[in-house]
Amino acid sequence: MQGVLSLVMLTLLIALTGGAVNTLWEVRLFIDHSAEVVLRQVIVNTLMLLALVEVFKTTVTYFREGRVKVTFIVDTILVVMLTEVISQWFKGGDWHPLTALLGILVILSVIRVMAVRWSPTMGIRPHDTGPVDL
Repeated sequence: MQGVLSLVMLTLLIALTGGAVNTLWEVRLFIDHSAEVVLRQVIVNTLMLLALVEVFKTTVTYFREGRVKVTFIVDTILVVMLTEVISQWFKGGDWHPLTALLGILVILSVIRVMAVRWSPTMGIRPHDTGPVDL
């Protein structure tokens, strides 16, 4: 199991390095394109790197603990969906796909809040006033 975890970490480092180099390389586009076009591309690339980090964080947690919390999965999906929303927004065009993606983001955000609020690992909350065994 440790070997798989090391391989995942090595892959993450290689992917992050490649993504960072690619993002910096695209700054050279300032020569041929407007600042708006270049900055849009840099933002999308940066969000993709963040999505990649979230996916690997979830994978590493699974290999370490043998399970994954719902919040980790929802966080990963939220980052990927947010990247898609921003990408669609920058492309312009029809608002229907963008509206659908935003709706999914709202639903996932509600699920995220519910997963934290009613987590089975939270135990007794300070505002709970039930009988206490001494």
